[in-house]
Amino acid sequence: MPKRYKTPHKMPAFPEPTPRRRPGIFANLRASFLTGLVVIAPVGLTVWLIWSVIGWVDSFVLPFVPEPYKPQTFFRKVFGEDTQVNIRGIGVVFFLVFTILTGWIAKGVIGRSLIAWAERLVDRMPIVRSVYSGVKQIAETVFAQTDTKFDKACLIEYPRRDLWAIGFVSTSAKGEIARRVPPEEDIVSVFLPTTPNPTSGFLLFVPESDVTYLDMSVEDAAKLVISAGLVYPAKKDAKPGEVPPETTDPKLEDVKAIS
Repeated sequence: MPKRYKTPHKMPAFPEPTPRRRPGIFANLRASFLTGLVVIAPVGLTVWLIWSVIGWVDSFVLPFVPEPYKPQTFFRKVFGEDTQVNIRGIGVVFFLVFTILTGWIAKGVIGRSLIAWAERLVDRMPIVRSVYSGVKQIAETVFAQTDTKFDKACLIEYPRRDLWAIGFVSTSAKGEIARRVPPEEDIVSVFLPTTPNPTSGFLLFVPESDVTYLDMSVEDAAKLVISAGLVYPAKKDAKPGEVPPETTDPKLEDVKAIS
């Protein structure tokens, strides 16, 4: 009886993968241009902003500096009357020195007496009194080294329910605001910034029970507002290259488990 040989099982033929088309020279140039733009744009905008601010301070401060102390006067005496020198940043130096000297004098007894006398003089001027008091309160709140500042980011439902907005919690409501609200509610002051300019916005007095505090810092929340939701804060406890849990693809996890 002849032997029967088993025919080998034929594997199904898979179509050969089509070779990937190499990008052309214009695609490479466009990719290089976009990469360079991403690198140059933040640096260029930062340098331009600093340069513009320094120029604005110089144009505001230098007219108040006496002529003998201006750098142009010194260079004209050394190199001649036709010398033209524009050193940007001298006004910033004068401003810093003047501000430090003013603060040092204001901390003394004579300085406090002069400030008190000047404030009494300003209180007699109807319009100037209102402007000065408002600017002084804002300056004391922003620049004073106290805990009265934006130190918490939060979420509130605004402008209606089921719509959420990022806000900054400053302090609890005080004075007449605290007296006018129901006593069983704890009211907090929330500043609601606008996009892309976070310096403008709305002041809201919200019950603390309606405020959802965030773990992100105020700086990260401000970046999120300025970028219109494009820049999210990175997970601080994540390792480099680690994928956050909320962005992990479950299908990818199944493939890893099988392999």
